Amino acid sequence: MPLIDMPLEQLKEYKGRNPRPEDFDAYWDRALAEMRATDPQVEIRPSGFRAPNAECFDLYFTGVRGARVHAKYVRPLNAEEPHPAVVLFHGYSGNAGDWYDKLAYASLGYSVLAMDCRGQGGLSEDTGGVKGNTLNGHIIRGLDDHPDNFLMRHMFLDTAQLAGIAMGLPEVDPQRVYAAGGSQGGALTIACAALEPRIRKLAPVFPFLCDYRRTWEMDLAKDAYQELRSYFRSFDPLHEREDEIFTKLGYIDLQFLAPRIRGEVLMFVGLMDTICPPSTQFAAYNRMTAPKDLVIYPDFGHEHLPGSTDRTMQFFLAD
Repeated sequence: MPLIDMPLEQLKEYKGRNPRPEDFDAYWDRALAEMRATDPQVEIRPSGFRAPNAECFDLYFTGVRGARVHAKYVRPLNAEEPHPAVVLFHGYSGNAGDWYDKLAYASLGYSVLAMDCRGQGGLSEDTGGVKGNTLNGHIIRGLDDHPDNFLMRHMFLDTAQLAGIAMGLPEVDPQRVYAAGGSQGGALTIACAALEPRIRKLAPVFPFLCDYRRTWEMDLAKDAYQELRSYFRSFDPLHEREDEIFTKLGYIDLQFLAPRIRGEVLMFVGLMDTICPPSTQFAAYNRMTAPKDLVIYPDFGHEHLPGSTDRTMQFFLAD
């Protein structure tokens, strides 16, 4: 078959190229302490959307740095309590999407919480407040500031906070909370399960935000990763700070959070993916120590993977 990356045998052994900061674990322990000290001030408002099998709500909570974060919350009618829940995460620049696709899980007796990422296409706030370039790109937001100010750090924490809120809902069984999403949503699924290890099962699809240096070396810092190229061209054109920059990005590299996952993993990857290169995804998968399985689509890129949503649902149902 044609290749855009390493042969599959090498991918299965690949552990990543991006440097890991020496204080990585302390960094995330400090971040989680900040999240736990934040009063979420959860507010649940009835939505104008109506469905015969579920109640639909707009849920808001306060994340780190004071941002109000929005999620669509669907609660099934006439379901046994406590029942399972799924937290869903969307792709880069998108939003939580329409209500209709959440109703499939509601029809099975699951509550669903779908988060809008800060400052992207939904209702969640980006409170800003970082030094340096903010022209475009959420990966590099905070790169010229203290690493505690990375916007992606805050988004990762939002996922864990939302999962914790879901587990605290009286109608939800905290031992049966699952996570899923594709691309940026796949990255946030990994972050969620790493930072909230009570997530029982997770299904990331071609996850973003893994192994930045590998993406750069493959000359694929374009499309979703274009901001990496733009940053170097504007702020380090001679690459004199290349090691420093990639090391700092290591704080928000999912391959290094992956070993914290305790839930069962079902991950999907397309071997022709030129948006999130397969090797970067394998870097995260190969570092996972929890029970895991990988579904490989040899001829598919960064696109809908046929059968992946059905397989994800069956994966969650088989619990």
